[in-house]
Amino acid sequence: MFWSLLLASYLIGSIPTALIVGKLFFGVDIRELGSKNPGATNTMRVLGKKWALFVLFIDLSKGAVAAYLPIYFKLDAEPLYFGLLAVVGHCFPIFAGFRGGKAIATTAGALLIANLPLLAIAYVCFFCMIFLTKYVFIGSISVGLSMLAYAIISPKLELEVIFLVFSLFLVYLHRSNIRNFILGIEPKINDKNLINDRIPPKNGGFKM
Repeated sequence: MFWSLLLASYLIGSIPTALIVGKLFFGVDIRELGSKNPGATNTMRVLGKKWALFVLFIDLSKGAVAAYLPIYFKLDAEPLYFGLLAVVGHCFPIFAGFRGGKAIATTAGALLIANLPLLAIAYVCFFCMIFLTKYVFIGSISVGLSMLAYAIISPKLELEVIFLVFSLFLVYLHRSNIRNFILGIEPKINDKNLINDRIPPKNGGFKM
């Protein structure tokens, strides 16, 4: 049961929400547009705010559902393990050629079920860093670092190694953003030129 649920968690995470929305309603591969990341932030940039909210909800739900699996099946296992497998699936989805997103929404969903205090700390850091720097990738990396710091100072949470690996994983996933930042070409979240990446639905179809 344990290994079956881990596999199920990965497969749930592998559902490529933004890619499906882009292809179904806009006739595009979102991985070829904007920042080329199939996540909620790039969905907002390319497809619009309402579709971004939809993608955010589904991607968050993937992490939450995966983390809830051991609870539902009364398995004596840490829910966060299953949620993090969904995160791996989101980032390296078997259903999309292993080209996925950058973990943040699905991680939030996993923490929503597995550890609410950690969710609050990590995502307060996330939004604070974006507010202060105007760079989403800095906020994203701060999620992993805040989780690591929480694990180090918490007497009840012995996940330091996992969160250290997760922090490095986030840095790896955002390596293109870091490179662009060093080169001075990484757009800020309030960059007015981002609107130029917006595209209309195919054939004037369903709008949100």
